[in-house]
Amino acid sequence: MDCCRHVNPFRACAGLRGLGYLMVALVAAIAAVSYYAVVVYAWGPVLLSGGASAAGAAAVLAAFHVLLAMILWCYLMVVFTDPGSVPENWRYDDEDSRDPGSSSEEQGSAPRYCSRCQNGKPPRCHHCSVCNRCVLKMDHHCIWVVNCVGAQNYKYFLLFLVYTFAETVLDTLVLLPNFIEFFQDGSMRSSSPGDIAILFLAFVLNLAFALSLLCFIGMHTSLVASNTTSIEVHERRKSVSWKYDVGWKRNLEQVFGTKKLFWFVPLYSTEDLHNIPALRGLEFPTRSDTIV
Repeated sequence: MDCCRHVNPFRACAGLRGLGYLMVALVAAIAAVSYYAVVVYAWGPVLLSGGASAAGAAAVLAAFHVLLAMILWCYLMVVFTDPGSVPENWRYDDEDSRDPGSSSEEQGSAPRYCSRCQNGKPPRCHHCSVCNRCVLKMDHHCIWVVNCVGAQNYKYFLLFLVYTFAETVLDTLVLLPNFIEFFQDGSMRSSSPGDIAILFLAFVLNLAFALSLLCFIGMHTSLVASNTTSIEVHERRKSVSWKYDVGWKRNLEQVFGTKKLFWFVPLYSTEDLHNIPALRGLEFPTRSDTIV
């Protein structure tokens, strides 16, 4: 029993970082397989052969490379952007704004102190046992990017999902004729076993990822529209009206900003970063008619 008392369960969580690096390698491997199947095996030869089909092949390859570039850009931004760190010695100083007759739990406020970080805990902030620190407006720790998803990189994560979904749908559609041809035309079986294996693997992986990402994007679309994080879903169910839901348009702006030209790239305008405190993760507008 004494030895069990000294066991730190959070060490197992920290081990997920090692798994995360394997997932990054897996992402790179899937991208390489898809690139070979689409560009080298299926559509590159069509483009080089010329003729009437070359224009269609050029369009397919252009779309493929544009989406791939956006995926890599968004992915790197998610991986290398700090999701939001709590300033040192941060303390909640708005004591007068709360009803003195209500506790922090009744107000729906997040705990205001983290015993592990020995620091104040802003609203919507949670401690990540994998990163071993508090993260502003934490949504979840994603092993696919070896990083937490929080206030300052949530937009990049969502764009990564959207562009990856678009790419996997494109790959599935453009590889489908080759996939069908294999069963209908025996001449295709003269291709090397390695090429056939890569074609099958790329088609199946892209189809599987497209279907799973569709569900994931649907979930996060609902969360963004209601201004809720994955962690806050259970808390939101306990309240009649969610305090951070200030209307779908303002909810959307707290993630993507107000400048529509920046919505589809992993960047924010300087004006939005200055005028929207929620993008920094420390302050969030709330509803005045909240019912717990």
